Amino acid sequence: MSEKGDSELASVVENKQSEVPAVSENGVNEAMSDLEKKVSQQIEYYFGDHNLPRDKFLKEQIKLDDGWVTLETMIKFNRLSSLTTDFTVIIKALQKSKTNLLEISEDKTKIRRSPNKPLPELNDQYKDSLKKRTIYAKGFSLETSLDDIKEWLEGKGTVENVFMRKDAQRQFKGSIFAVFDTVEAAKNFVETPSLKYKDNDLLVLSKSDYYNMKAEEKKKLQLESKSKSNQAKDRQKKAEDAEMESLYEKTGCLLKFSGDLDDSTSRENLHELFDPHGEIKWIDFSRGAKNGIILFKGSAKEALEKAKEAHGGTLTLKNKETTWEIVEGDTEKEALKRIIEDQQESFKKKGRGRRSRGKGRRGGQPNKSQVTFQGKKTTFESEDESDEADSVSPKKRALEENEVEEPASKLQKTENESGNQ
Repeated sequence: MSEKGDSELASVVENKQSEVPAVSENGVNEAMSDLEKKVSQQIEYYFGDHNLPRDKFLKEQIKLDDGWVTLETMIKFNRLSSLTTDFTVIIKALQKSKTNLLEISEDKTKIRRSPNKPLPELNDQYKDSLKKRTIYAKGFSLETSLDDIKEWLEGKGTVENVFMRKDAQRQFKGSIFAVFDTVEAAKNFVETPSLKYKDNDLLVLSKSDYYNMKAEEKKKLQLESKSKSNQAKDRQKKAEDAEMESLYEKTGCLLKFSGDLDDSTSRENLHELFDPHGEIKWIDFSRGAKNGIILFKGSAKEALEKAKEAHGGTLTLKNKETTWEIVEGDTEKEALKRIIEDQQESFKKKGRGRRSRGKGRRGGQPNKSQVTFQGKKTTFESEDESDEADSVSPKKRALEENEVEEPASKLQKTENESGNQ
């Protein structure tokens, strides 16, 4: 089986099998040893409702021989082989198990899930039931292991499945989802006052309440983000307005140009002439027009003189004779007023600060250092619903890791993808 997801999935048996003596083949009551309990729980996890539906390798195997899987195949699974590869131990452990989930072949070389215990149908009713039986708990120390959680859950109700939540780096995030056998058991767990893990207070919610909490947090973050964005836009608008208003106090910043201009003359041509010599704030010009006005941040006269000097004393637009004139007096004030009004109207239509050149009637000098930021999606803690699509395992199934495991031989082919640990 391949290791999947950023979490560990496990099954836990609340009623200890060791507390109820099992009957061996010879009819003698025998208690399960710790090893036998771990072996039976591990194998029952493989064939259980939570693991089997998602385990491609094991599903392929059970199709080959009417559900039977050889023990030779089973001991290639890393977690089982870490416990034992002794067929006798495996058979004995399964014979003592009280879940009746698995059958053993007559020659004791194969096992299968009992046909009397089919996987439940993954319909909406089942998914709704699973969600209601699932709780969220947060506050575990990051170094907490699966075995630690198994031990902590003992005595708190019959837990069928545990989902240890991890981040993108596969580090435990300190929170879990746990599936109880009944809605009532999950409710009782959630309502248990002052639950702690060691000295840590735990936040415990039903899964529905957890999702509601995350939805509220997301909504709050969106509102805060929108508020900050609006505040930033307001500050930008005020700064732009203040800058434009300050132009009323300026003189000598407007340069008028006219002539029998080529119809293809554009603001880009004006930028090419003046960008090295003066910062252009706005250009009142439309393609095909025979005149226009350039608004400089500084002195229009100085920019004109530098541009003429750079072009041998004569300044033309696309080789067309052009008249250049510094705008002064009342004409300057009227032109400034019109430019400010046009610029503010442009901001409303195109978005504040989105000046362009070559589009529309008027445009300013683009900010060459401007960076376009793409929106970043806010990702909240995993709300993976995949556990809802899984089936519920037998009540007395062991707590085991979430990742689907492949036999070691197959893992060698996929170790760069999701190999077992």
